[in-house]
This record gives sequence, structure tokens and C-alpha cells, in this order.
Amino acid sequence: MPPPGEPLKVSVFREIWGYVTAGAEDSLRPGLPVTDVGYCFADVNLYGTLVDVPDRRKLGSFPGRVHLVVKCDGGSRSHFVLKPGSAERAALIADLVGATRNFDGLQIDFEDVPRQDVQPYYTFLRELREKLGNKMLTVALRARTRKVDNDVYDYERIKPLVDRILVMAYDEHWSGSRPGSIASLQWCKNVAVYSLKVIGEEKLVMGLPFYGRAWAGANHAQAYTYTGIERIIRENRVTELQRENGIPTFHYDANISVKAYYEDEYSLSARMEMYRSLGVKSVGFWRIGQETPGVWNLLQIE
Repeated sequence: MPPPGEPLKVSVFREIWGYVTAGAEDSLRPGLPVTDVGYCFADVNLYGTLVDVPDRRKLGSFPGRVHLVVKCDGGSRSHFVLKPGSAERAALIADLVGATRNFDGLQIDFEDVPRQDVQPYYTFLRELREKLGNKMLTVALRARTRKVDNDVYDYERIKPLVDRILVMAYDEHWSGSRPGSIASLQWCKNVAVYSLKVIGEEKLVMGLPFYGRAWAGANHAQAYTYTGIERIIRENRVTELQRENGIPTFHYDANISVKAYYEDEYSLSARMEMYRSLGVKSVGFWRIGQETPGVWNLLQIE
């Protein structure tokens, strides 16, 4: 990767996905090199009912595909709505199909499915695929570097059921972990190599983070947007920035010791070029509005 200050390569991808949350539609500026938008979030409430479906019209004249992203928080709630033969499951599927009428596709982001519900989860996806017709069905799945025993999110088994798999290659380090990069380059490479092998380039979308995270002593981690990181640097008069394997990081003391990792155009460029060189054809960013603006100059649609 070139050192900061030197020109960076423009990374070319067939599909460039960006996620937009309801209430932050203005972050999707006209002319961004984005083919697909994941519009977040519709939710499944305590009673198994679909709620908070965002209004597609608020994205204005975006010319690409827009996918309704649906989450279901908690293992017990997922277990409840996935139960085969239940009225709640049938109603949720009907609501999902109906809600997707004004969208180009549906993305399922159920991140807490219990292991005992692996088969109901797969049949849930299969039924959605059948009922969505020509709409795209995609899923967002946790990052894997190898096959996991009794894995609900088995790439190989899910691949035939959907049109795309967005691999969330971030949160390698999280709020409860030791300090470290959200997505170190070597870890991302391992995830990409495994994903390409199992999913293949046609259905794989590699996810990249726009956000950073800071750890302040034990168990005080917090996530930040790029502008939030800039504010911390400015307010705490941080003058020394370092890189760990290409990822920018800095350290300062404010009564407690703070360690932060974040993403700039250089670390994002290194990751994008690494993915491209491996054969990745599609990438997705969580999320638009959190990024350094310079990253858009480094992206091009094939």
C-alpha cells in the first residue's frame, strides 16, 4: 500500500453496495458509484410482526437497485418467527413479500438464529425465494474463515437459496474484545479466500466497514464514524498517527488510556485492492454517511 500522500489506485467492481439507514437518506448523495442500496431497517417486533418499513420514496431518484433490509434481534424472537407451520411465520412471510413490492429485493439480516433452528431458517429462505418471484433475495452473514460445525450460517448450504450473500467482514474486534482493527487486512484476506471458495464470485458481496472503534480502559469501547474520529483527534490534540498493517491507529490519554482504530482512504484502498486482486467482483459498505469522503474517488463501477 502506498504511504499516505501518494496516489491510490481506483478499484473497479461489478457491484458496489452501500447501506443507508432510515433518517439518513441525505447521505446517499447523487452521483456516488453505487449500484445497490440496502435500506435499513425494517424490524420484526416482539409479536413477530413486520414494523418500521422505510419509505422507498425517500431515496428520491437513486437509479440503482434498492433492497429492503430486515433484521430480527435476539435468538428467542428468531425462534418464534421461524417455527414451521406457525401462523406468525406465515404472516411474516406474507408481510415481507408485500413490503418488498416497492423494492428491487429483500435482504434478511437475522444475526441471532439459534442452532436448533438451522432447518427452519433454511426453509424460511427457500419459501421467500419462491414467493418473491423476480425480486432479488439476499442475506447478510457473519464472517467465516473456515467451515464451522453445526453452523446456522453455513455458506455452502445457503448459497443455492439466495441471489447474493453479503459477508460482514468487520467486527473482528468489537466492544467487548481487546483493542484491535475492526477488520485487519490479513483476517479480511482469510475471510475472502474462504468465501470465494465456498460462495463463488457470482453471488459473493464482501462487506467493508466505514466506521472505527475506540477502547477506553476495560470494557468501554465505542464505535465512531470517520467524522467522529476526526473530532477526537482534534479535541485531544493527537499529533502522532501510526499504522498497524495498513490500518490507521492512534493513542492518547484522557484520565484513562484510549486506543482507537478507524478507516481512512488508505486502509480502505488497501482492502479494496486486496479483494479485487483475489477475484472479488462485488463489495458492500456499512454504512454510507460514516465514511471519509475521499473513498468515493477510489471506486468505479465496472
